[in-house]
Amino acid sequence: MELLDDIFDFSGSKIALFCEGQIVTSLRDDFPGLPYAGYWDLPGGGRENNETPFECLARETMEELNLTLTKDNIDWVKTYQGMIKPDKLSVFMVGHISKADFDNIVLGDEGQTYKLMSVAGFLTENQVIPQLQERLRDYLEEKG
Repeated sequence: MELLDDIFDFSGSKIALFCEGQIVTSLRDDFPGLPYAGYWDLPGGGRENNETPFECLARETMEELNLTLTKDNIDWVKTYQGMIKPDKLSVFMVGHISKADFDNIVLGDEGQTYKLMSVAGFLTENQVIPQLQERLRDYLEEKG
């Protein structure tokens, strides 16, 4: 899939992971000064060194949820203006995991908790990062 293995200047990768029709979300820490503190978020985060978008996403999902993703989990990928660093691109992906994968999640050092959220809930919840809601809407509209 195009973009997954490309080396270019981007700030990070996020993924909307579907599991049995719902989306895997995590509640961000509530530290003062943390962007979107206490908001529901999607797995992923900032790029380190010279990572590709997929390498960044795979590392972040392992750190955050002890979840191993492969490229077979990825269904869609697109670049957007960065949320934290608007002068850089960020990479948004949509993918899927099984219920068994979800049941084996172990919360890492970041975030307060995680849960499956309905698509409608994710799109309307006030405490979800707004740009991620927009990106998921974009995917759903494009998917038809």
